[in-house]
Amino acid sequence: MLTGKQRAELRTQANGIETTLMVGKGGVTPNVIAEAEILLESRELVKGRVLETALMSAREVSDEICAATGAEGIQQVGSKFVIWRKSKKLEQQAREKAAREKKKAAVNPVKAGVQKRRKERTEAREKKNEYFKQVAIQHSIERERARKQRQED
Repeated sequence: MLTGKQRAELRTQANGIETTLMVGKGGVTPNVIAEAEILLESRELVKGRVLETALMSAREVSDEICAATGAEGIQQVGSKFVIWRKSKKLEQQAREKAAREKKKAAVNPVKAGVQKRRKERTEAREKKNEYFKQVAIQHSIERERARKQRQED
């Protein structure tokens, strides 16, 4: 069951799509339902139109197709209607795309290069600081020896 906000968002998206499902004088036939199934699985959001020769209203057609396919009626205006059903195929593709994007983001060569150079600079700075620390210690030891030598003389 969709909330009002979700339904409004789907109506907004439906404005830009083409009418892909036509219902003629035969009404809602098994062929129309099969076509609706295919469209719902490949697009999720389907806009349909009831031709003038059909003896049904857009609401009746929408309700029958929704009952047969498990979709939800989003909007019926004049002879046009919009139905929606979550597509397992599109959901799986979205998950795969997100996984690819995450993997791609994890292996960013520019970021990896920056991090490598930063690490090298840090290691060089630490090595330099350790060298000067050792030199200072040696110098201190030599001064101490020289001071003791002067005191003994």
